[in-house]
Amino acid sequence: MRTTSDFIFVSESVTEGHPDKLCDQISDAIVDGFLDQNRRARVNAECAVSTGILFVAAHFTAGITADVTEIARGVIDAIGYREEELSAAHCSILTSLSETPAPGLDVDDLESLHGADLDAVPSRHQATVFGYACDQTPTYMPVPVTIAHDVARTLDDVRRAGELPWLSPDNKVQVAIEFVDHRPVRIHSLILTLSGDPKRAPAARALKGTLQERVLDAVFADAALRPDDKTRLLVNPGGPLVAGGPKAHSGLTGRKTAIDTYGEYARHGGAALSGKDPWRVDRLGAYAARHAARNVVAAGLARRCEVALSFAIGRARPLSVTVETFGTGAVSDPVLAERLQQLADFRPAAVAQRFELDAAIARGGFFRPLAVYGHFGRPALDLPWERDDLVAALPG
Repeated sequence: MRTTSDFIFVSESVTEGHPDKLCDQISDAIVDGFLDQNRRARVNAECAVSTGILFVAAHFTAGITADVTEIARGVIDAIGYREEELSAAHCSILTSLSETPAPGLDVDDLESLHGADLDAVPSRHQATVFGYACDQTPTYMPVPVTIAHDVARTLDDVRRAGELPWLSPDNKVQVAIEFVDHRPVRIHSLILTLSGDPKRAPAARALKGTLQERVLDAVFADAALRPDDKTRLLVNPGGPLVAGGPKAHSGLTGRKTAIDTYGEYARHGGAALSGKDPWRVDRLGAYAARHAARNVVAAGLARRCEVALSFAIGRARPLSVTVETFGTGAVSDPVLAERLQQLADFRPAAVAQRFELDAAIARGGFFRPLAVYGHFGRPALDLPWERDDLVAALPG
């Protein structure tokens, strides 16, 4: 916990072609592929990428198949890597695929479970997960990581639109925000570390102007917090533009968990979110904890809220449910924890019912979009854990 209320906090994001995020997206696309075959599939997929080569390891429910090589090439192609950076058609893909004897989810009709029947779907893993929300943004996310994601997403948008043809899919963003009394008051710095073709990119001064016009003006057009005349814009402060992607640095699934969650502004469980089926409590539980924390803040019961859930193997109910509002709560933290447990059943099957996961999975391709720009916030995706559906009942 921070000991001062005035500070500068820095969060980062990366664009969709960063090697770690490439691996996350391939891993989640593989999860989607198996769930397309069987919505109760158990699957765990991890990737590693380097120059011209991708390694995929996957464990999955016996009897279910998905073409992981074709899925991986499709993701690489969709991200937009050029032939010389990473060839979707010609890169080497090594796989280690293993059918697991563990069954898929034992219940075919999830919606038929009620009361004690929900204990039929226990946790198969142990995990402590954290959910966080605050009143800094309309999405109840911290400002630094929200702006960082917005800049990264816009960099990808303009690159795909052909407006920055020299830009690689692999770029990094840092955002430094000044806080006074835990409130964000100004943007201290914006740092963009870009990669691409130095022969086609504009000179340094022109590059700043291009980024301001094509990227930053779009990001901050309707923003409540905008750069001022003292905000520092740093572009490639470490040196000139160079090639990026797996030729420059390797990638691995699950190595950007802070970017996936709260930008290190709040605690997170530490385990990877991507590459896991939705029945894993280190994934599903993290979504449930975020949903609970968001609703506490949305109900006006706290300015900041952290919800922690601890799961044990073989048990459906979490061993503990705790709430921390950092002195901002309208009621005590134990009272909030008790109220949340009355309103929101945290057993995995109950969470899946509340989030209507069957319907989301049936639409196909649900998890891959989460693997870049964060798993939380994201109003364009209409994520079930981002709904304020407990607000009306919580104050009672």
